[in-house]
Amino acid sequence: MSLETVTCPLGFGAASIGNLYRAVSDERAAAALDAAWQGGIRYYDTAPHYGLGLSERRLGAFLRQKPRDEFVISTKVGRLLEPNPDFAGGRDLAHQFDVPDELVRRFDPSETGIRRSLEESLRRLGLDSVDILYLHDPDVYDVERGLGEGLPALVKLREEGLVRQIGIGVNDASVATRAVRESDLDLVMIAGRYTLLEQPALDDLVPACREHGTRIVAAAVYNSGLLATSTPASDATYNYEAAPAATIERARELARVCAEFGVELPAAALQYPLRDPIVASIVVGTANPDAVRENLARLAADIPESLWSALAERALIPA
Repeated sequence: MSLETVTCPLGFGAASIGNLYRAVSDERAAAALDAAWQGGIRYYDTAPHYGLGLSERRLGAFLRQKPRDEFVISTKVGRLLEPNPDFAGGRDLAHQFDVPDELVRRFDPSETGIRRSLEESLRRLGLDSVDILYLHDPDVYDVERGLGEGLPALVKLREEGLVRQIGIGVNDASVATRAVRESDLDLVMIAGRYTLLEQPALDDLVPACREHGTRIVAAAVYNSGLLATSTPASDATYNYEAAPAATIERARELARVCAEFGVELPAAALQYPLRDPIVASIVVGTANPDAVRENLARLAADIPESLWSALAERALIPA
């Protein structure tokens, strides 16, 4: 099964079940995954970074119970997990995950490092293969080394049949654009840069993807929660930090226009990137089973074309 054959365009982002921001129980994580499966979600995205492997272990425990040809799974490479020589009972809160910091992340985009990362991910998942492999956040460490070493290594893995599709997962649209132009990628996962709130991906990334036949997976379409409610709060987060006042006001203006057409802001936020055929999927993360079901309902909500026209007329989205 490939991402192109997945019928539900909503993917499950598994960072939250890796204890992003707060600890969740195995039972709650499993309930969120079950809600996703029951709702028809068949694309699941994870990474070693998420909870120092906890996300992969929990996701694998769930998906091993499902027919392998009925789901698509992606994980990421670029960060190896190694024993923390200074572990003294602490937590990984500096990286926003509430797990013991028994391991540390080490950037290694070399072919050897990427092959090792894939092998270790497969062990944590308990699966024989993943469908998609992304180079994860090279811009956080070393863009030149990441693109120069990591992308050719991924191409080799695809040529050898070890993965079906390869890509890059970043927050920076300019880095994603470089990756598309400098390599032969199937997918780009861009977080927060192709959303109802902001669309810098439209400047260069989307044209590059069209030229090279690369599809986009739009992640963080709620912009770290700012667009996740119909009334953006004054203490809302944006890019994982406190949102600036001007950004909150822009989100509230989006909400006001949506309300004029009887549409919830989160429903418009979910559906906006999918209006572009270059977008293969959107990915939303939560460990709350009720939120999974709510997102599925928002995805199915009827949104009149006149809303998009009104947003464009008011310069809130590109015409």
